[in-house]
Amino acid sequence: MSRLEGYAAFFATRRSMDYDPPRLLPLSELDPEELEKYRKLLGELGRLRRQAMGGQHEHGEAHHDLGADAFAGNPFQFPPGESVTIICSEVPEDDLARIRYSDPASLDYIDLYKYSDLGALFEVHGHVRAANPRSLVTRRVLRELQEDDLTTHLVLLGGVDWNVITRRMLGIIGTPVLQVADWDDPRGPHFQVAAGGRTEAHYTVVEQVDDRAELVEDVAFLYRGRNPNNRLRTLTICNGMYARGVYGAVRVLTDETFRGRNVEYLRDRFGDAEEYSVLMRVRIQGGHVVTPDLTDPGTVLHEWPDHAA
Repeated sequence: MSRLEGYAAFFATRRSMDYDPPRLLPLSELDPEELEKYRKLLGELGRLRRQAMGGQHEHGEAHHDLGADAFAGNPFQFPPGESVTIICSEVPEDDLARIRYSDPASLDYIDLYKYSDLGALFEVHGHVRAANPRSLVTRRVLRELQEDDLTTHLVLLGGVDWNVITRRMLGIIGTPVLQVADWDDPRGPHFQVAAGGRTEAHYTVVEQVDDRAELVEDVAFLYRGRNPNNRLRTLTICNGMYARGVYGAVRVLTDETFRGRNVEYLRDRFGDAEEYSVLMRVRIQGGHVVTPDLTDPGTVLHEWPDHAA
């Protein structure tokens, strides 16, 4: 499919031939008319590919439609053909300047270094692409956003410090969870929940190990609701106080071991609620994120709405 995506993108615009030699333009450089042509070409090529495969793997085993089976009911599966935009935090220029190969003038320039929460982006991008083979899935940082991006299915990665869209959306949606980026607080930044006339703070757990701070437990936030810019599309926020919290929030829905039970938990807990959010613990062991199991007592710190069936 990756090769077919390249073919579709190349033939979606005559501008591919404006170079010597011809080149493949990134999707971010295509205009709306070219993007629509790309979607149609990719859909046609995908159908031809499925017909050619005849529902079989090359060794004759029965072919399983992962889009229909493995991802059924997952919030990261969207109606076929509807575009998805993943908006990620961008590393500040001062920090980016210290990263080798982040300078476009470098012969070994790597564009992906500009993305903060790169682990979470890599995880969710691959999952969304696999779950939505007929949809255009685009990754963006703020300065690359186009008008039409904001009215697609939105997946926001990262917190209020670096992701302006996350900050603005949290100010629009109705969840009682607030991210407090107070780095002067002795206990560090935290999530704050206002409910029942009182306010409760949820902090990360940091331990001192050999004269250095080690993150033992992060706090992650998962929100799902309607996109305020287009009520026929969705908004998903995966957030954390630190990068591993963002990654943990994503893994709730992508980890092959836990996603099934976590999706079932969300379905049982919130039913057909138009929007919901979960604040949870994310344990870090040996430097590695342990995927949150929402069914495990103590993982969930707060749920909203609390009256959902």
